[in-house]
Amino acid sequence: MDSCVLPTRHRGFYLVQTTDFFYPLVDDPYFQGKIACANVLSDLYAMGVSECDNMLMLLGVSNEMSQLERTVVTPQMIKGFNDLCKEAGSSVNGGQSVLNPWFIIGGVASAVCSKDEFIMPDHAVAGDVIVLTKPIGTQIAVNAHQWLEQPKHWSKIEHVVTKETVIQAYNISMYSMARLNRNAAKLMHKYECHGATDVTGFGILGHLRNLVDNQKENVSFCLHSLPVVGGMFAAAEAAAKGGMNFNLKEGFSAETSGGLLVCLSKDKAQGFCDELKALDGVPCWIIGDVVPGNKTASINADVKIIEVDSTTLPPYQ
Repeated sequence: MDSCVLPTRHRGFYLVQTTDFFYPLVDDPYFQGKIACANVLSDLYAMGVSECDNMLMLLGVSNEMSQLERTVVTPQMIKGFNDLCKEAGSSVNGGQSVLNPWFIIGGVASAVCSKDEFIMPDHAVAGDVIVLTKPIGTQIAVNAHQWLEQPKHWSKIEHVVTKETVIQAYNISMYSMARLNRNAAKLMHKYECHGATDVTGFGILGHLRNLVDNQKENVSFCLHSLPVVGGMFAAAEAAAKGGMNFNLKEGFSAETSGGLLVCLSKDKAQGFCDELKALDGVPCWIIGDVVPGNKTASINADVKIIEVDSTTLPPYQ
């Protein structure tokens, strides 16, 4: 499961808790703080828990930065983390800070819940469909953005993407990673979700395999579509030919603060997608099917790649 679910000594109440931390992956320290907070909270949201009662912040301040750099970067990263925590209806109360060779930021998210406030991720049945709430491809976008200043690596993809496309993909990814999955968690209850997980370090197929392993029924998950940040599928394919394989099409490209994979009855999935788009202002997609099987997860050989670019998203503020 994405979070531990522990019965407390108080009858009928459970502690749902998760922790994670990250190294910087975007240039803006404020957004890095927001991304870290969003990613920690997503493990609660994957359990259908939309209210976080407390957040602890974990902070490692780099002792390899100059005093001026630490003075500028650290408050911005803390502010980003705090601001998104407030947006989530929670607050940071405690944590731990240390000096460290690498900058690290993360947290511990905790919620005290009654049984009807969380959804165990084990009730998928044949005939369900699988919804994804954010596009994949953020790892490639972040790396491609770094490669703009690294000619050795940029040369591997410059024949398939422009610098403008990479910058747009980076911005789409940054804002996507900083966006909460909270509304999706709320709608999981309304539309009677049968199980969910979030997409992070194991890649979309890695997390889908973890989810299908947890099912009570003998089912398998099959993905027929992959929504990918615009231009990044071509970039990943070109990079693979150049010896740098992100395994995007294979489903193992790591994501940070990715979307939720949600199993829903087929007759309820489109309503979930439509309402979530109305709330968040961005699309989500029905990308797969739950079929009778032996608890395997796969991506169809003829998988459809859905390019997610600025034409499918609202302008960012």
